Amino acid sequence: MLKKIKLGRVGQFEDLMGAIVYLASDASALVTGTSLVVDGGWTAE
Repeated sequence: MLKKIKLGRVGQFEDLMGAIVYLASDASALVTGTSLVVDGGWTAE
C-alpha cells in the first residue's frame, strides 16, 4: 500500500486539517462542484 502513496506514508488527521479549515471558512465561499483530493498522491498518475 505504501508503494502506491507518492508521499510514502499514510496520512494522519493533522494532514487533513488545512483542507478542513479552508472548506469551513469563508475563503472557500466560491468553491462549488469540485473535489479537493487530500490523499498523499494515492490517485496521482
